[in-house]
Amino acid sequence: MIVERGPRSVFCGLTGIVWLHRKIQDAFFLVIGSRTCAHLLQSAAGVMIFAEPRFATAIIGERDLAGLADANAELDRVVAQLLDRRPDIRLLFLVGSCPSEVIKLDLSRAATRLSGRFSPRVRVLNYSGSGIETTFTQGEDACLNALVPTLDQAPASAPPQLLVVGALADVVEDQFRALFAAMGLCEVQFLPARQAGQMPAVGPGTRFLLAQPYLGETARALESRGARRLAAPYPLGARGTRAWLRAAAESFGVDATLFERVTRAPFERACLALERHRERLAGKRIFFFPDSQLEIPIARFLAEELDAKLCEVGTPYLHRALMAAELALLPPETTLIEGQHVDRQLERCRAARPDLVVCGLGLANPLEAEGFATKWSIELVFTPIQGFEQAVDLAELFARPLVRRMRLVA
Repeated sequence: MIVERGPRSVFCGLTGIVWLHRKIQDAFFLVIGSRTCAHLLQSAAGVMIFAEPRFATAIIGERDLAGLADANAELDRVVAQLLDRRPDIRLLFLVGSCPSEVIKLDLSRAATRLSGRFSPRVRVLNYSGSGIETTFTQGEDACLNALVPTLDQAPASAPPQLLVVGALADVVEDQFRALFAAMGLCEVQFLPARQAGQMPAVGPGTRFLLAQPYLGETARALESRGARRLAAPYPLGARGTRAWLRAAAESFGVDATLFERVTRAPFERACLALERHRERLAGKRIFFFPDSQLEIPIARFLAEELDAKLCEVGTPYLHRALMAAELALLPPETTLIEGQHVDRQLERCRAARPDLVVCGLGLANPLEAEGFATKWSIELVFTPIQGFEQAVDLAELFARPLVRRMRLVA
């Protein structure tokens, strides 16, 4: 593995709001930031213009940044106005677009003050979505990490419970819940829950599965509450999903015959659906720029289940404990890069001439102009890709740009 440090090309953690606000249905995300931050969210969430979103930006002006205005008084006014207009809000996140030193406002203290003022009707929490400190998926990690201290404490005498951690599309959550129930695991909780009042309790009997690979801080916070992480590959592709489900089944003593009976049909259906995409992706050389922290599990899926070739797999951060099961399944000759020096990586990409480049929006258009087929990494977060039923959709995300490039060249 190679570690690089240099100029990066990534989205900031504010982008996580775009999928989190859809998941927690009575939460609201108030970004404390500049007009640039407001434009970012507006453009990133442009597909939702037909519904009133559950996020907004409290824009910081020059007087605020210069310390000439009472930012706390202004924030209190904006929050009171928001909660008066939206009485359905039960959980309010104050999201800093920059570190406190830049925005001249301690959002932790502000959240404590406002939570005291508006509780029990509304709980106010805070986290940082600063692009200076994070890549875009870490916005979800920061959000869930802020939630963990507020979860009820499950008593030590409570029976073991399974907790699935990571924002999943409702349809995916329902599919997983049905599979677990068929195995006899009916007391399964999800974090985040769909409603603020339905957040799970956590205690020594809690065993949790990560549904997303970028939740290192959240995992650490749960473990500090006595919960135990179940090591597993992530539920991407047919094999990844089956291995992920098996980790839970084995931990809770599910009979192997029952597990096989529950998972056989959806697993075989997913494998069959993947066949047509294997024809398009087998032997194709794929190059990953670091962006989402999904790179390693996605690379494993492409190599293991679709016979793709991996030129280079870059990831912003490599959490070895959370990635251990995935790393064991990668082809041994895989070139892994942690961090980024974007200029050097661009040079290696041009020299390798891969069939497909997985990268952020900022690099995709220039690379397309140079003749490369690209896949936007941010689409892998916005699209439901976990589970048996979504395995074919995940494969199609990579097959589609290759088909498009083939048509353009023809």
